[in-house]
Amino acid sequence: MASGFPHRLGRVLRTPLGVAALSAVGVLALVAALGPPLFADAAARVDTAAAAGAGGAGHLFGTDNLGRDVAARVVVATRLTLGLTLLATAIGVTGGLLLGLAPTVLGRRAGRLVTAAVGVLVAFPGLLFVLFLATIFGAGTAGALLAVGLAIVPPAARLVQNLAAGVAGSDYVAAARILGVGRFRLVTRHVLPNIAEPAVLFTAQTMASILVAFSGLSFLGLGVQSPSYDWGSLLNEQLDRIYVDPVSALAPGAAIVFTGLAFSLAGEVIARAGGRDTTAAPASVPQPGPAAATPPDGALLHVDDLRVTFPGGQTPVRGLTLSIAAGEAVGLVGESGSGKSLSALAVAGLVPHPGRVSAAALRFDGHDVLRRPRTGTALAMVFQDPMASLNPALRVGRQLAEVAEVHLGATRSKAAARAVDRLAAVRIEDPARRARQRPHEYSGGMRQRAMIGMGLMGEPKLIIADEPTTALDVLVQRQILDLLGQVRAESGAALLLVSHDLAVVAQVCDRVLVMYAGRVVEELPVSDLAGRAAHPYTRALVGAVPTLDTDREARLATIQGRPPEPAERPDGCAFAPRCDRATARCLSERPDLTERGPHGRVACWHPVTAQVAGSVAGEAR
Repeated sequence: MASGFPHRLGRVLRTPLGVAALSAVGVLALVAALGPPLFADAAARVDTAAAAGAGGAGHLFGTDNLGRDVAARVVVATRLTLGLTLLATAIGVTGGLLLGLAPTVLGRRAGRLVTAAVGVLVAFPGLLFVLFLATIFGAGTAGALLAVGLAIVPPAARLVQNLAAGVAGSDYVAAARILGVGRFRLVTRHVLPNIAEPAVLFTAQTMASILVAFSGLSFLGLGVQSPSYDWGSLLNEQLDRIYVDPVSALAPGAAIVFTGLAFSLAGEVIARAGGRDTTAAPASVPQPGPAAATPPDGALLHVDDLRVTFPGGQTPVRGLTLSIAAGEAVGLVGESGSGKSLSALAVAGLVPHPGRVSAAALRFDGHDVLRRPRTGTALAMVFQDPMASLNPALRVGRQLAEVAEVHLGATRSKAAARAVDRLAAVRIEDPARRARQRPHEYSGGMRQRAMIGMGLMGEPKLIIADEPTTALDVLVQRQILDLLGQVRAESGAALLLVSHDLAVVAQVCDRVLVMYAGRVVEELPVSDLAGRAAHPYTRALVGAVPTLDTDREARLATIQGRPPEPAERPDGCAFAPRCDRATARCLSERPDLTERGPHGRVACWHPVTAQVAGSVAGEAR
């Protein structure tokens, strides 16, 4: 069964609220279409003998000072009133979309300027803004149309800016950026579809305010001018009779109230049918740092002295150096806040604003990423939250197909066929049917598989998986890890696995880098992780992982203290305050990462040399 917006709208329209809204809008449309041709003569017929007559059988709401039928004039005015309301709404919403999306499309400085301008305009009282614009444009239909329409632009732009900022910070937008999707395509394919429903809701609810504002201008004599008339001007004509013949005086007002309620009901129907609400700025481009060391031979990815800084002196990543060979699986582990996920984002060029990336070298597949950030389909990213990684407004198959269309030049049909094939490759049953579904119809494990499938739409040489098993149960975790292993075996792609789970890393990776306070403190083979780790922090991490041999009566091992904040810059070893092997030298001098054996490196003045029995890798496998 279809589960998109049209289906939900159809269900809501069958409720009492939907029936009421549809009936009210239908009545308005019918009156606007048939009113002028059927009642124009009666509305224009002057009968001085019946001037200012009360309501009755001949004239339902009475007559005006020239004897013209008030009810007929209210009916005839419906078309002009609704038409002007729709035009003013179109002006306001179009202007709001253009200004609201401008920060997403324009550069950072221009975007800030637009945002500041919108903020100033929103702070100006709406009613005074309308009157100010009406005075500038002058009395008349055109002036009132521009005044009311332009007055809606600032609040519409502010709403669109907020919605677009929320969508721009989503993982699926980051995935599109890493694939090289341009700014305008990001807006049309990823931002607009996800803000469409709340924007339409805002439009429907704003139409009632626009109707009242336009009628108010006509009531004050600044809107529609004689011989034309709308409900506001009719209300002005009959106001002096409100104590003598309130029915004829309130007829235009009743039409305004009824129409405003119809617009509000329509907005509520759209809100219920939508059922979805929607700040990160564009990722910073890595900046060159000091002179780079020579990369190892055959390195697919080489990073030297990678640093990520934020305003206020915060440096979450402080000199990361790593190399990954083709087909190799490397794990990046550490406590929360150690900088491992931010390091992965920096490699992919996805560090959120206002972060700044610098490095002595950042090379991938023979290209300098510092000067050419886009890596195309050679680099695939699997994010931590699979629900946020997929665009909820698009079908899963369509999102996968876009990769092949943009980067491989495939036709729409061939791209769709490849998307189904890739879903099958990641073990999603009935891939053709699943490709037509949206992300909310997938389970957590299926969404993560779909993200891996998206990475396989091209020919990835490196897959960066940032906590790919977070929030998944143990069985699904095992399936995802087996799938990553299968993908590596079939495609020959290298893997950078970011995780805080040592057992997960031990199951998948060949080599492990342990991060603490933004730096790599140890690098070693997985086989040495439990028994031959040299850094006290690595030993503490391994000791904090319970195994089948752990004494159930004993308290779980923990690491006392807390990691330093990104803004803290200790002179010595950052782990020294939590280390029971620390000396005065550890507190005053920071150790560098030095070679330890043929396959390891450690940054510690007093590394552990004793071998410990047991193996996390063995437990995991």
